[in-house]
Amino acid sequence: MNLLLWRHAEAAEGSPDIDRPLTGRGLKQAQRMARWLDQHAPDELRVVVSPALRTRQTVEAWDHAYEIVAAVGLDATPQGLLDAAGWPGDEVSVLVVGHQPTLGQVASLLLRDEESALSFRKGALWWFQQRERNGERQTVLKTVINADLI
Repeated sequence: MNLLLWRHAEAAEGSPDIDRPLTGRGLKQAQRMARWLDQHAPDELRVVVSPALRTRQTVEAWDHAYEIVAAVGLDATPQGLLDAAGWPGDEVSVLVVGHQPTLGQVASLLLRDEESALSFRKGALWWFQQRERNGERQTVLKTVINADLI
């Protein structure tokens, strides 16, 4: 299974938090990452997105079907996000478009088995892969991509 965690691109300040739109820079970040995903994303990919406007605008830069899932929203917990993604699963690859600090907490759980948050840059994508080697399940960090460097 592949689990791709994509933090929403740069958003404007404002209130209410759920309605904050992407900035012009954020739209460019999302478009750059969308081009990268066109070339590299797994063929069969389920995409789940926070209900927040900025996450929806981020994923809409990429021409791919997605579903809005509250469990990956502003109040998401690491375990709730993993459950919504079906991690660890068998064959279905999942892309989650969400928020800090939850994405960083999930990455920390997968890499270090602790919930302290790692920092995700706005618009960045972290790609984890679950594999089996010598009868043991392993989590591999396949790549980290910063949208500003694409």
